[in-house]
Amino acid sequence: MLTIILIAVASILLTIGLVWLIDKFLPTSLKPVIIIALWALIAFLGYQTYMSVYTPIQFNKIKKQRYAAVIEKLIDIRDAQLAHKQVTGKFAGDFEHLIKFIDTAKYTITQRRDSTIIDEEMTKRYGGVETTKDIIIIDTLGFVSVKDSLFKTSPRYKTMMNLPKGIGPEGAKFKMEAGTIDQNDIKIPVFESSVKKSVILFDQDPDLVVQENQVIAVDDVNGDALMVGSMSEVKTNGNWPKTYGDDE
Repeated sequence: MLTIILIAVASILLTIGLVWLIDKFLPTSLKPVIIIALWALIAFLGYQTYMSVYTPIQFNKIKKQRYAAVIEKLIDIRDAQLAHKQVTGKFAGDFEHLIKFIDTAKYTITQRRDSTIIDEEMTKRYGGVETTKDIIIIDTLGFVSVKDSLFKTSPRYKTMMNLPKGIGPEGAKFKMEAGTIDQNDIKIPVFESSVKKSVILFDQDPDLVVQENQVIAVDDVNGDALMVGSMSEVKTNGNWPKTYGDDE
């Protein structure tokens, strides 16, 4: 972009120089038409220079606003998936199942306490000498609705598969999948929900979108998509920096 700006500025300066030379040396009868054409060229180059600076600035502003809204949705998806795993031991493979889970599932509230009891086996082994052992007792105290715990009175979970209003083509949705991966001969549940940057920025300058897909930076979203979780490794965080919100 800097190269384009420098070329445009150099062109403007060259054109202004030509206007001065024409005004000084060209016959009077030819001056008006040529000078008007050159000033028009100066105006065009000036506009192009302005847009070469303004367009990326606007693109970054729109990008950040849209990313922030999309990330809020991804955080809701992650929280719902973590609740699903806590209750069922696995992640949901689709949004329909996840929404039904939120509507009906409950967390079990438990209390853990230590206690001491007589160890009958050891007592017999030592000829009736009373021997004790420590145990942990888990009491069930009640149940709490997952929906109330995560979303209170908000119905937003029912549309969490959709991109935020005004972002992406009509009907654009997040992708989601779930399954397991093997780690040390143990199958561990994983999930991933994502949306391509090109979908989020579908109405923006295609060249700037291509550049955005290639971003590698500590304070920006790397890769060509916004996502939470992973189907290839055990993690439930998002791929956005903390400047956009909590990724854990």
